[in-house]
Amino acid sequence: MLAWGKFSNVLNAAVVTLFFTLVTCPTLLAQGLIAEARMDPPAVEHPSAFVSIPQPATGEHKFWDRQNKLFFVSAAALNGADFAVTRSNLQSGGRELNPIVRVFGSSTTGLALNFVGETAGIVSLSYVFHKTGHHKLERYVSMVNLGASAGAVSYGLAHR
Repeated sequence: MLAWGKFSNVLNAAVVTLFFTLVTCPTLLAQGLIAEARMDPPAVEHPSAFVSIPQPATGEHKFWDRQNKLFFVSAAALNGADFAVTRSNLQSGGRELNPIVRVFGSSTTGLALNFVGETAGIVSLSYVFHKTGHHKLERYVSMVNLGASAGAVSYGLAHR
């Protein structure tokens, strides 16, 4: 039993030393193994009279293109309408059905911040999908939000 105790102390000390070495010296890990690599001379490009201009892939587009602008303006308009209908219904004795919005629904300012945040969140999430190359998801986020907001406005108007 005594021998195992000394071995575990040595093992613990080795693990702690290795851990702190790796944590305090990350450049050792970042550089990796240095191997003697053979360097080939760079290929010589022959001059040409034609200049090739790289074209974006068919799925790529600018983030603020016409379709996204239309989606974002529509989302902002529907979120504004949803705010107005929700505020009107809450002031006339209705109750908020969305549990997340219910937290903000006690004041007009809180309710407005909720809908402004929702619009900003849609634009931000679309931008993340755009930057990561998920262009279909970028559009779907806006479409789903438009559908949900239109449904909420319709429901709110029908239950006045």
